Amino acid sequence: MFQLGKTIVSEDIIEKDFVCNLSACKGKCCIDGEAGAPLEESELQILLDIYPLVKPFLRPEGIAAIEDQGLFITNEGDHETPLIDDKDCAYVIFDEKNTAKCGIEEAYNQGKIKWRKPISCHLYPVRIMEYSEFTAVNYHKWPICDDACILGQELQVPVYKFVKDALIRKFGKNWYAELEKVAENHKK
Repeated sequence: MFQLGKTIVSEDIIEKDFVCNLSACKGKCCIDGEAGAPLEESELQILLDIYPLVKPFLRPEGIAAIEDQGLFITNEGDHETPLIDDKDCAYVIFDEKNTAKCGIEEAYNQGKIKWRKPISCHLYPVRIMEYSEFTAVNYHKWPICDDACILGQELQVPVYKFVKDALIRKFGKNWYAELEKVAENHKK
């Protein structure tokens, strides 16, 4: 672990390799798991504002789950996306190859909204935990992402480079530049 400003960062971020391999996993992270995608407090209003523009991209069962549970649910003080039958994220859609994708991100890609998707999804496999004095930045190892680890090793792409845009979105360019310096020194 090392400190960057008010963050404590796991060395796994710079030591482990990762590149999503959607052709192998088919987007399982959007349809497997025990909960929806974590949402930050600031993202709740965004979901409320963009939902009318995102709704046309969603599947009927996703819309039904959202209408039944709400745009987000709160569980023990934490916010997350609702699920369809305790499995798929309500915002998940499927492409012609039956790969799970994000309906929010599809609306973004088509220029309908300016918000890409929840930061927790954009950052994955990095997970953020907020504490009163600092923010923990950790690598989350999940067996369904083994193909992503293999591809990352083949391409020699460390986690922090794979999620560069998301880390900059979350912490800023200066923070990321400091992370790059730490990573370079760590290699020596």
